[in-house]
Amino acid sequence: MTAPQTMHIGAVADRTGLSLRTLRHYDDVGLLRPSARSDGGFRLYTESDVERLLLIRRMKPLGFSLEEMADLLDVADRLGAGDAPATGDAPPSDVDTLRDRLAGHLAAAEERRTDLARKLDMADELIGLLRAL
Repeated sequence: MTAPQTMHIGAVADRTGLSLRTLRHYDDVGLLRPSARSDGGFRLYTESDVERLLLIRRMKPLGFSLEEMADLLDVADRLGAGDAPATGDAPPSDVDTLRDRLAGHLAAAEERRTDLARKLDMADELIGLLRAL
C-alpha cells in the first residue's frame, strides 16, 4: 500500500482559501495538525486534511469558536462521518451522547445562519437606500 500523497502548506492554502497564518495557527492550537512533516520540518497535508480544513472553513462564517470547531470535528470523527463508520464498537449511550452533541452543533449552525441571513437582508436594504440617493 502506498502512502497518501501530500502537499505543502502553500498548495493547501490555495485549495482552501485559508491563509498560511491561519493554517499554522490551526496546527499550533491543535485544531488540525498536518498528517506529516518533511525531513526539513515543513508541514505536509493529505487530501483528508484538506477536506477537514474545508469543513472548518465552513464553520468560520457562522462564528464557531476554536473549541466548538474542535468539538464538532471530534463528534464527526467519532460518529464515523466520511468513509469509515467508527460507531460499531461504541456503546449505544456513547452514540446517543455524540448524536446529542451533533444536534446541538446543528441547532447552533441553523440559528447563526438565520442571523446571518437577517444581517444580509439589512445590508441589502442599506445598499438599496444608498442607490436611491
